[in-house]
Amino acid sequence: MRIEIHDDRRSMGVAAAREAADVIGQVVRDRGRVTLVVATGTSQLEVLAALAATPALPWSAIEIFHLDEYAGLPDTHPASFRRYLRERFVDALPAPPAAFHWVDGSAADPHAECRRLAGVVPAGNFDVMLCGIGENAHLAFNDPPADFEATAPYHVVELDEACRRQQVGEGWFAGLEDVPTQAISMTIRRMLASTRIICSVPDARKAVAVQAAVEGAVIPVIPASILQTHDACTLHLDRAAAARLTRSST
Repeated sequence: MRIEIHDDRRSMGVAAAREAADVIGQVVRDRGRVTLVVATGTSQLEVLAALAATPALPWSAIEIFHLDEYAGLPDTHPASFRRYLRERFVDALPAPPAAFHWVDGSAADPHAECRRLAGVVPAGNFDVMLCGIGENAHLAFNDPPADFEATAPYHVVELDEACRRQQVGEGWFAGLEDVPTQAISMTIRRMLASTRIICSVPDARKAVAVQAAVEGAVIPVIPASILQTHDACTLHLDRAAAARLTRSST
């Protein structure tokens, strides 16, 4: 894991987007097409804005995958990740992507939706994945203790209270009772099957989770600690999120 610490969340987002754009450009030059996984949440606002504004990216050669979504939440809800990505990313692109594989949180059977998604993911690695880390150190919606062994690309997960309270604290929901208790999430093993992982984490409220993920043991109760095992993961932090680290890189 390589760690980059930036002065603020804007410079963090620009740097993460620049790294992603460099990888995308190289893969397109080498193979003509690239697979990109995108995440949502407040940690990705600056990343996705900067990536969408990057000049000359060949969007017609970029196939995009969606990391996770609440189960049972319509895409008209302000907290819907489909709405988030449509309004903050897809609508800002200068040209349509080759494809965008949405996670349909409104599906009547979320397990069937997981099986549908399994049919569209690539047989091999994703080329690049953008992600963040939750206050409880989750990756996507894989809350602690995360399943490090699940082999399906997507699964239905139960959201723990810490995760649900984070969504309220960030203003996505009015109260805890409004936050869904289940979600459809890409699994940990499928996330790790990405040739390059670019993880962006701003804000002081994430500092404890960042320290545990970077400097602690690789264990399911700290889901993001699994990033330590990946050969090509960059962790972009602002100074507030990095405040508890005792070493700057690993």
